[in-house]
Amino acid sequence: MDIAKHCIVKHGSKLRLKDRDPDDTFGIKRNDKAHQKTIVRLNELQHLLYADKRYALLIVLQALDAGGKDGTIRHVMSGVNPQGCDVHSFKAPSGVELSHDYLWRVHQAVPPLGNIGIFNRSHYEDVLIVRVHRLAPTEVWEKRYRQINEFERTLTENGVTILKFFLHISKDEQKLRFEARMQDTARNWKLSLPDFEERQHWNEYQDAYQDALRKCSTEWAPWYVIPSNRKWLRNHLIAELIVKALDDMKLKYPAPTVDISKVVLS
Repeated sequence: MDIAKHCIVKHGSKLRLKDRDPDDTFGIKRNDKAHQKTIVRLNELQHLLYADKRYALLIVLQALDAGGKDGTIRHVMSGVNPQGCDVHSFKAPSGVELSHDYLWRVHQAVPPLGNIGIFNRSHYEDVLIVRVHRLAPTEVWEKRYRQINEFERTLTENGVTILKFFLHISKDEQKLRFEARMQDTARNWKLSLPDFEERQHWNEYQDAYQDALRKCSTEWAPWYVIPSNRKWLRNHLIAELIVKALDDMKLKYPAPTVDISKVVLS
């Protein structure tokens, strides 16, 4: 099955999130054994990427609260060597960061060639939360769609493949997950009042995400809407898309730096 075809936001399309069912499975049936094989293949390809060092992979995860960003990282990247993978979570900018343009801190977190980088939230917050909570004038954040596209194009032209995933859940599913977290002492410490307050802006966030996905899904860095009410499906789709992206790089091991035939071990 061509997973990308079902999930991708085509450049210039009239995307409507209400037309993307967060419960959709695309007819895929759960197969944990096959999924584990995909995870093993991902780990093999990460090792090859690290050795090859011609390319980097940047994975952008965006979702509303309880959308599953942490769970995706934990399950999909479960066997990846941390030496070649970094996760960055962008919080409210510091004073130093505010003294630069909004992409300054993001560029510093882009993975070096040979590595995988994961953004748990990203530069897209500057057209999402900034828009919903009016943290900047409209004329400021409206320019950022173009600026983000140009920034991402620069990265891709310099060896960075970008995969952008919007983890699409329903409002009812978010409520169920919040309720489950409230009852779980291993997770309820993570909850904060703003998590619940943000839920009151559900429709505004849907509009903001819809515009970001429409305007910033490009040929060089497309967005994928991942139906995420079912966690196993979310993990399966993302793992498959990551493996395909790495396979498409045609990675290879470099030649040894020494003539092995002349090495004599005493």
